Amino acid sequence: MITDHRGAPVRTGRAAVNGTKLHYRTAGSGPVVVLLHGVPKTGYHWRHLVPKLSARHTVVVPDLRGLGDSARPADGFDCATMSDDIAALMAHLGHESYTVMGEDWGAVVGYQLAARHRDRVEALVFAEALLPGFGFEDHTALTHENVSGGMFLWHLGFYFQPDVPEMLIAGHERELITYMLKEERGYPDTATADAIEEYVRCYSMPGGIRSMLAIYRAMLVDAGQNREAARTKLDIPVLALGGDAFIGDRNEAQMRLLAHDVTGHVFEAGHDLAEEVPDEMADVLLRFLNDRLA
Repeated sequence: MITDHRGAPVRTGRAAVNGTKLHYRTAGSGPVVVLLHGVPKTGYHWRHLVPKLSARHTVVVPDLRGLGDSARPADGFDCATMSDDIAALMAHLGHESYTVMGEDWGAVVGYQLAARHRDRVEALVFAEALLPGFGFEDHTALTHENVSGGMFLWHLGFYFQPDVPEMLIAGHERELITYMLKEERGYPDTATADAIEEYVRCYSMPGGIRSMLAIYRAMLVDAGQNREAARTKLDIPVLALGGDAFIGDRNEAQMRLLAHDVTGHVFEAGHDLAEEVPDEMADVLLRFLNDRLA
């Protein structure tokens, strides 16, 4: 269960938007922040951060298309379409402007949301993600540099192959999710039993792994979308966050190609900042929101 700053359970709902149905959680009051999770996670990833934000902000936590308790449609897993899902959800909830914070694939969706809906997004927080079209694909290569630096992303090519991943992952969702969560963290013990249970529950449901793989299989489409969006740099404040044991300062380097006003911060952590270093993350995030959006 996710609670707000008072210890009360967050509000939950489902909304039919953009040709699918999204599950979401919301809490707090004040300026709006929407939190977008990555893979193999759900909105539950933000459980430590929500109570740290909800005293000052309205927090909206969707499960992305196909993931968590959202619907699992047959298509629409490119990041532009998924960003339109979130824009439609926020409009449905009556939020005309908001900050978007994404991590991992949620950050890629968040960038597209900021690029496609410039009149709605006030600021972007881009955490621990490599952007298709801007170097992500390079880390699929079996090179000494990638392997020795811990950035050989072997699973991207595996997931891209049709049918075989579904065959091999079926019945082994727990093993895969547990391995991925612990392997990419600086603090593996922060992949707690409750989180693993929730992620395994959702990805083991019908269509769960199919949807996850569909996100990866849209990478080449995403790359074209990102390169097109980058032709006009973002003119909103951007905070780029990394963990020194994983993507690190590459987050800031990418964002400087895509936006005019970029601030970077690197934590002593791995890939899953909101579960590994939530207190430190909240401090940096709240300072950014207070200073840049005052």
